[in-house]
Amino acid sequence: MIRVDSVWMATAPLDMRAGPDSVLMRVVRVFGSAHPHHAYVFANRRCDRIKILVHDGIGIWLASRRLNRGRFVWTNSVESTVQINSGQLSALTIGLPWQKIGNTGIISII
Repeated sequence: MIRVDSVWMATAPLDMRAGPDSVLMRVVRVFGSAHPHHAYVFANRRCDRIKILVHDGIGIWLASRRLNRGRFVWTNSVESTVQINSGQLSALTIGLPWQKIGNTGIISII
């Protein structure tokens, strides 16, 4: 439904009371700008809620998700932002360890 070419995570927590304009302001502050067809992912301090802002080239979409039990697996990077792929985003949104998705599980030497 919405094309997403790049996904970015912010490592600093976000106040989940923030609406679309506040989250867009945070995207511009943290990432420099909001690019079309990019998704920007934020979590609260406890990592049991996330918000995803997507700029579709015309407007912005803001989605939120809350886990009733457990926490989202969040990055422990020292950088302020982390780029992930769409498979990792899918794993993240259902609470799976998204770091395990991708090339990390490839066996190339026997």
